[in-house]
Amino acid sequence: MAILDAARRNMKALAAAALVSSAMAGAATAQETIKVGVLHSLSGTMAISETTLKDAMLMLIEEQNKKGGLLGKKLEAVVVDPASNWPLFAEKARELIAQEKVAAVFGAWTSVSRKSVLPVFKELNSILFYPVQYEGEESERNVFYTGAAPNQQAIPAVDYLAKEEKVERWVLAGTDYVYPRTTNKILESYLKSKGVKSEDIMINYTPFGHSDWQTIVADIKKFGSAGKKTAVVSTINGDANVPFYKELANQGVKATDIPVVAFSVGEEELAGIDTKPLVGHLAAWNYFQSVESPENKAFIEKWKAFTKNDKRVTNDPMEAHYIGFNMWVKAVEKARSTDPDKVIDAIVGVQVPNLTGGTSEMLANHHITKPVLIGEIKDDGQFDVVWNTDGVVPGDAWSKFLDGSKDLIADWKTLKCGNYNTVTKKCGA
Repeated sequence: MAILDAARRNMKALAAAALVSSAMAGAATAQETIKVGVLHSLSGTMAISETTLKDAMLMLIEEQNKKGGLLGKKLEAVVVDPASNWPLFAEKARELIAQEKVAAVFGAWTSVSRKSVLPVFKELNSILFYPVQYEGEESERNVFYTGAAPNQQAIPAVDYLAKEEKVERWVLAGTDYVYPRTTNKILESYLKSKGVKSEDIMINYTPFGHSDWQTIVADIKKFGSAGKKTAVVSTINGDANVPFYKELANQGVKATDIPVVAFSVGEEELAGIDTKPLVGHLAAWNYFQSVESPENKAFIEKWKAFTKNDKRVTNDPMEAHYIGFNMWVKAVEKARSTDPDKVIDAIVGVQVPNLTGGTSEMLANHHITKPVLIGEIKDDGQFDVVWNTDGVVPGDAWSKFLDGSKDLIADWKTLKCGNYNTVTKKCGA
């Protein structure tokens, strides 16, 4: 019996050891890759814009793995589809961070989707790289804004129209959510500071996916018939842009009469639609595929090879992901860790090449430096760059043209605050 008991004890010990060994092997396997979250709508009204950003992230991760990965480990993309459903963005973000244990997340497009996920990133102390132009009025410790702030897109576009196109009347047309409303609030204040009267500003909002533009375009034509040069400043997002431009053409609204400058229409949105009626209309971005630089040429070649499709185009938010991803890689290497706190401290001041031939830097307000370009739509769906800044423009987190934010600055390096009031010398809530 004693011999039997000893044998049983040995078998139990061996079994326990095997379980521990198996668990350790599983843990080791789990740690063999660094997971990167990709949070973009692959269905719904925003899929027209966001699907290509998912593909861009997969390409960037593949390219980094070809270089040997990061910290001696391969990168692994974890892709989810929040389906243009704003509350679902928060749920999917939590899934990526809490369940998948991703080191960082690259994603979101609309400001409402970004606002939806902010509490999750703060609660779970993770990192979001947000690649799309937005309304500003925000600086979060856990977010890096690689798209344009209003002073890097909207305001330069208005300045261009006023100076080069002699525009005196303004239609501010947008989708009905936070980005267009806040951007237009800034633009309205800015225009009035330049002497534009209230009666020379028309503001209109439509829901996501809006398709019936007949009345609105007729109203724009009427507004533009007052004898003053009129332009449309468009913050219309997603697939609603297609019927909007079609209706402009149907009603004979030409770029020479009432030019439209768009902040959310790029090469991807123009792909696959008849661009002839759009020729001459404008877009303001920080990158266009047509930009000639060695960096851009190499990027486009890699993109076409990765997608195995010569017709796939590049666009501005893709470049923002390119910049943000390379900044994250550099910060991780600098910190020698993917720990969010260490990366957040390491990334300020990091500089990487952009695709226009310059260099972008991560600022203490978690925005980056970018050039500003105005492009004119050509009949092949590409843009002819008609104007650009001499160099890069630092992104402002807070607008100087809004009473509630003109005294605010963001500084996560020295002040450790996203809304420091320069008058009261206090950090806001």
